[in-house]
Parts: sequence; structure tokens; C-alpha cells
Amino acid sequence: MRQCRSCGLMEIPYTELSDEALRGIIEEYITREGTEYGTREFSLEQKIEHVRQQLLRREIKINFDAETQSCNLVAVG
Repeated sequence: MRQCRSCGLMEIPYTELSDEALRGIIEEYITREGTEYGTREFSLEQKIEHVRQQLLRREIKINFDAETQSCNLVAVG
């Protein structure tokens, strides 16, 4: 885990999470109001798999915000 002490963010490696915890973070993220997936409709399972693939390809990472006690998925780079 990498931590940014000044900003209160901690990177959480998805490989260190249980399947249940990872799914919970992904579900919470993709069901947030305002999350947009374009004009094509995807099922919840499809969206979860898309996010898992992005994590595997290291296109996104999981950050934990100690101040808000919440996780966010953010683009790498």
C-alpha cells in the first residue's frame, strides 16, 4: 500500500482485497449517481467485469480517502 500523508490518500492494491470486498468497492463505484457509461446499456455484471479488467490492465487503481472513509477508482497516469 502506498500512502500520501499530506493528502490522506492510500492506494489499495486490488490483489490484497477479498473477492467480496473488491466487488463491494466496484459496485458502490459504478452505482454512484452520475456515473456514465455512454449510450449502450450494460448489466451490472458487465460493468463489474469491465472495471475488473481495467484493474488487471492497471488502467485504474483504488484509492482510500482517510478523511471521507471512502474508496475511489481513479485513472493511472
